[in-house]
Amino acid sequence: MRKTLATAVAATLLAALTACGSGSGSEGKTLRVGTLSDSRPNAYQENGNYTGLDNELLRAIAAKVNLKVEFVATDFSALLGQVANGTYDIGSAGIAQTDARKKTVDFSAPYNYQSLGIEVKEGAPITDENSLAGKRIGVVQGTVSDTWLAANAPTAQPVRFPNDAAVVSALKTSGVDGAVFDQASAEDYAKSNVDAKFKVAKVITTNIPHGYAVKHGNTELLNKLNDGIKQVVADGTWEKLFKQFEPNTPIPADFKVSK
Repeated sequence: MRKTLATAVAATLLAALTACGSGSGSEGKTLRVGTLSDSRPNAYQENGNYTGLDNELLRAIAAKVNLKVEFVATDFSALLGQVANGTYDIGSAGIAQTDARKKTVDFSAPYNYQSLGIEVKEGAPITDENSLAGKRIGVVQGTVSDTWLAANAPTAQPVRFPNDAAVVSALKTSGVDGAVFDQASAEDYAKSNVDAKFKVAKVITTNIPHGYAVKHGNTELLNKLNDGIKQVVADGTWEKLFKQFEPNTPIPADFKVSK
């Protein structure tokens, strides 16, 4: 009996030690990715599949560094907090790396840069940031569009929504006078809402990089993502996907394949 008990205890200890040694990393684990369902062309859902530049690029990165990922939709305003508390292992949604956001999460190396577009209906008296004064302008809460509007058009009236679809709907029904989106999203909405007569009144370029968000201190995952980003840039995968999802946008020099 004593021998049997001792053998059982030893087996239990061995199993516990094995679990401690292998369960803390991302190897073999399916990582949960928080993303968006309606933010073309960066992150959206189509035919039940999460796609867009950010998500397809992340799939390619994951394949390079032997990671498995699954995508789950959330609202952008909640995403970084959900990464910080471990609900999601990665945030993928065209996330601009601002100093304020770096207090909540860590970011991967850059894989794109932020640019914005002021969206209006044809005939609207809005041409640039100087003509936003006193106007009701739709933005997604917590985005760079939101902070840009406050900093560059302080007398505008921001109307904050949880997602792009709600902003687009408000602009269609004249619930807002204009909106600010990522440039590529603004251009896509103008193209896909011909009947609503949307147009991009002005493009605002920035040098703020996009990155994948991870929980503070998860250096193992961060290193894998950074390694994967280098690989997809070097072998031309990044450029191929960028041309697919943003065909009219110049390729930033940082991401061109060296000849």
